[in-house]
Amino acid sequence: MLLLPAMLKEFPRTLKIATPLIISNVSQIGLNLIDSAMIGAVDYHQLAASSLVINIISIAQVLGMGLAIAISPLAEIAHGQNNKYQASKVLFNGFLLSTLVAVLIAITLVSSNRLLFHLGQDPYVATLAVPFFKLLAWSLIPMLMFAAVKQFCDGLEYTKTAMSLSLISLPLNAFLNWIFIYGRFGFPRMELAGAGLGTLITRILIAVTLVIVVWRHRIFKPYIQIRRSAWQVDMKTFKELLHIGVPTSLIYGMEVAAFSVSGIMIGWLGATSQAAHQIALNLATATFMAAAGLALGGSIRVANAYGRNEKTLLRNIGTSTISGSLIYGVVCAILFILLRNQLPTLFTNDSQVIAVSSGLLVFAALFQVSDATQSIGVGLLRGIKDVKVPSVFVAIAYWVIGIPVGYFLCFKLNMGASGIWLGFVTGLTASSILLNTRFLKKSKIA
Repeated sequence: MLLLPAMLKEFPRTLKIATPLIISNVSQIGLNLIDSAMIGAVDYHQLAASSLVINIISIAQVLGMGLAIAISPLAEIAHGQNNKYQASKVLFNGFLLSTLVAVLIAITLVSSNRLLFHLGQDPYVATLAVPFFKLLAWSLIPMLMFAAVKQFCDGLEYTKTAMSLSLISLPLNAFLNWIFIYGRFGFPRMELAGAGLGTLITRILIAVTLVIVVWRHRIFKPYIQIRRSAWQVDMKTFKELLHIGVPTSLIYGMEVAAFSVSGIMIGWLGATSQAAHQIALNLATATFMAAAGLALGGSIRVANAYGRNEKTLLRNIGTSTISGSLIYGVVCAILFILLRNQLPTLFTNDSQVIAVSSGLLVFAALFQVSDATQSIGVGLLRGIKDVKVPSVFVAIAYWVIGIPVGYFLCFKLNMGASGIWLGFVTGLTASSILLNTRFLKKSKIA
């Protein structure tokens, strides 16, 4: 089948599955956007402190998310084979693994909060960051529990419930932030710490709600009613989850760690640059999360075709998803360039921060295509259980190319924060080329 007919036939089907995932993903990053916007209205030092915390928390968050994401392709493969028993085992073992990892991550982060004072940051910014850091660390437990159940639902192509809860979380989080940040209804004015408390409560509520829905809803009854036999610790299922989850965690972890380390380096330039970096990164992350939703939709469909050994369909799904992400990346790039002076004003009214953010959004525009397509490459390869080599590709792209280039441009050529963001462009471009070339080679029909 030629590329255009495949695009016209398969991409709408992928997009139908991916749309709730995209909305859910963007809603989740929306919590960070709401925190940043409401904190930025208080003081740019607090915005810089939130940037410092998010840079560190994000690494741990995606390491846990990688394990949860492994649930969806395994559930989809079992679903494609009409094996409800195996799908139920994946749900139980995946939820258990994600919860254990989440608790371990949260305890480790909370007990190492003094690290914030040893990263070369403004001492005042680091002091403001500590309470927010602890609250976000604890919030990772309900977040990853929610993610595990959501990935099971996604793998079965029941995506609307998690999407709805993610959407509900946005006004809920904004309302709780309004109460705790500014001290409404008799609560003390907590400022940055209030944003952390609002996020923690929001994540607990949506996690509990999703678990109740899956437990009681008739759609999931076939998987719940066999729990007595299926819900046992199964080392084979654990190994399958880890086989996909660990490399996936490393892939996402290396990417987020690269952005986080870059953010810390930008913090060496001062609070203004760090606040501007966080604004640009929030916006770039929002567009990335939409691409990640499309990648998950592609991964689900590819995994289904892989489970049924339909090679032509698998290839067509992959190429059409890559093509769709190219178009999406171009649209995002154009919007970033056209709105570069207006978007930062959503987060702050400080003229210096707005000016620096506006410049960084030009570089964010440059990597929109490569960021979208590299996310697709990771998802498609995960759908065919190819995760080890892609993790090596990502390590090379970010840590051998992106970070060194960014450091050299920033500190040796004195380009400042712009140099770091040019490093992002080179790393993401390399990652996209390596990952998508591998998928096209692996899915080639003899």
